[in-house]
Amino acid sequence: MAFFDSEIVQHEARNLFQDYQALTQLGGSYGKFDREGKILFIEKMEEMMDRYKIFMKRFELSDDFMAQMTLKQLENQLGNFGITPQQMFDQMNMTLERMKSELELHN
Repeated sequence: MAFFDSEIVQHEARNLFQDYQALTQLGGSYGKFDREGKILFIEKMEEMMDRYKIFMKRFELSDDFMAQMTLKQLENQLGNFGITPQQMFDQMNMTLERMKSELELHN
């Protein structure tokens, strides 16, 4: 079975994309959230990042040609911005950690 023919892969890709879009739209109002809302938003972003890492690991471990091509395309797209996928995850984690520390300062 090809990587993208898997119902599980299709389902998770769809859910990740939808969840990411919803969280980024919601993130536009982050400054208006109360403390509990900010904590919940950060937790949801961390959960989504963990899911995304697992999804990307599936690409890396697959020997399917299309999975490998998709991974290469992502690497090339990020490379245009001068970063690797790992650096992207590191930057996102640093942002979330900074958001958490800002909440602790205002506690």
